Amino acid sequence: MLLLKVFDELCVCELTRVLRAPQPHVSRHLGQLRAAGLVADRRQGQWIYYRLNHELPAWVSRVLDAAERGTAGLSPYVEDREHMAAAAGAVDCAR
Repeated sequence: MLLLKVFDELCVCELTRVLRAPQPHVSRHLGQLRAAGLVADRRQGQWIYYRLNHELPAWVSRVLDAAERGTAGLSPYVEDREHMAAAAGAVDCAR
């Protein structure tokens, strides 16, 4: 969720590559977040892009802000953000 907060919208393929996790694992967790109303998705061809739900309650946004501040210098969050920034445009998604 913090990567979605920082990068606005990400494809499952981007998250899979950066997190070095199997696609079914990433998709399952994103599906759970979507079912809980925390993220929204859109389909573009075969790809599904996720973003934070714009209608999150204010308290959820505050928790995410605090989590972002609290993990700013911690591993693996720093590396994940760096990998995502470096991979921008390098992943073969249909953008």
